[in-house]
Amino acid sequence: MGINLAQAASKEQELLSHLADLKRVIVAYSGGADSAYLAWAAYKVLQSDALAVTADSASLPESHKQDAAAFAREVGFRHEVIVTREFDNPDYVKNGPDRCFHCKDELFQQLEALARERGIEHIVYGVNADDLGDYRPGQNAARLHQVKAPLADAGLTKFEIRELSRRAGLSTWDRPAAACLSSRIPYGTPATPRTVKTIEAGEEAMKSLGFRQFRVRFHGDIARIEIAREEMPRAMTMEMAAQITGIFKKLGFLYVALDLEGYRQGSLNAVLPVLNSR
Repeated sequence: MGINLAQAASKEQELLSHLADLKRVIVAYSGGADSAYLAWAAYKVLQSDALAVTADSASLPESHKQDAAAFAREVGFRHEVIVTREFDNPDYVKNGPDRCFHCKDELFQQLEALARERGIEHIVYGVNADDLGDYRPGQNAARLHQVKAPLADAGLTKFEIRELSRRAGLSTWDRPAAACLSSRIPYGTPATPRTVKTIEAGEEAMKSLGFRQFRVRFHGDIARIEIAREEMPRAMTMEMAAQITGIFKKLGFLYVALDLEGYRQGSLNAVLPVLNSR
């Protein structure tokens, strides 16, 4: 898939200009490709007036927190970590279709408090133009807290962000798509720290086997594993199947299933039309 480089470069200039107009910003920074590019762009034009902030939450894998800190050191932008407590909110734990709203609501409340303390007027986050057509309740929380979305405002797509990141020499340009660990749990099944830590252990073990783009979906006694189609042949050998099964049995799962449709973002959203019709 190609992009119009001149158009992408024009969008990047629009992004940089918009960030410069904001003067001082806090960047909600998870360390993924989008938020890393946004943190880099904010630093490029605002230098020390840009502060990237990562949430220390059980729903964000420890390896992602470490990657976020490493990239901040690599580029040189200011980076801090704050604690968020979404798991203290029963509406988050019950894991309804609005779970992401409660997560982002907690995050943005904490960022607002930090912004007031530091005298910073604007908070920005890394939603992009492609995200606007997906089911993402967190965007409602962003609107509620008046958090700005400069990537989306500039019309930058996921592919453009990755290509611009690559051309800028950012190590995050090909970082696999990521989402919070609670997104692996079907709606209606409680999202608890214990469950997300089990999922995290499984995903770290899959990474150690050399898999790059995948998800471990939690279905009680069943671990349903989605793997990118180009990586599926490795997973479907008897030797690898035995290794994967052993990993998840040790984590307490009774059954281990490989999803033949492969990895796709938001696969648990397939039940939303059914839930909404009830």
